[in-house]
Amino acid sequence: MGILSRFKDIVASNVNALLDRAEDPAKMVDQYLRKMAADLAQVKSETAGVMAEESRTKRLVDENVREVSKYQDLAKRALVAGNEEDAKIFLKKKQETEAIGAGLHMSYAVAHENAIKMRQMHDKLVRDINTLNQKRQAIKAKVAVARTQDRINAIGAETDKAGGAQGAFARMEEKANRMLDEANARAELDSQPVDEAIALEEKYKSADTDESVADELAVMKTQLGLN
Repeated sequence: MGILSRFKDIVASNVNALLDRAEDPAKMVDQYLRKMAADLAQVKSETAGVMAEESRTKRLVDENVREVSKYQDLAKRALVAGNEEDAKIFLKKKQETEAIGAGLHMSYAVAHENAIKMRQMHDKLVRDINTLNQKRQAIKAKVAVARTQDRINAIGAETDKAGGAQGAFARMEEKANRMLDEANARAELDSQPVDEAIALEEKYKSADTDESVADELAVMKTQLGLN
């Protein structure tokens, strides 16, 4: 039956294998759930049709069995009533009905087998969807954590770059200090040399001034009678 082979891949599909091939598992799981929901709706419709066919053929089989039983009973009544020809007619009809019943039994057997297979595929698909729904939040949570980790790694890389920049700034500061020291040294070298004689002259000038002040103070104390 075409429907059975058409849905064989649906039942045999491996959810984990599909997710492994996905670049974005969070999007893939939603996409796959939507696909499976659409598949389930189709399988449900097909399964209902197959099960209805099983019920119809079963009803025909049951009706045939009742017809066979009816003609069997009528043949017996005809014999009891002494109507052998009538009994033959009923028995012939019974045999014709049984022949029809053989075909109906065969159709029912096939319909019953198809209904079992379709129901198995339907139930398998329902279980797969339930399983994937249970895994959906866990998958999305793992993807979110992975993306957060990637962002942290990226920030860490930028922090490392900032550390390198600090090293560069330290080297620039050292160079600036060296340049300042060299400029001060050049300024010191460019200044006029100290004349030692002039420096000593200032020293002795100060000494003469101090001595003059001391003499004048002694005279003033004598005048005031403070000696």
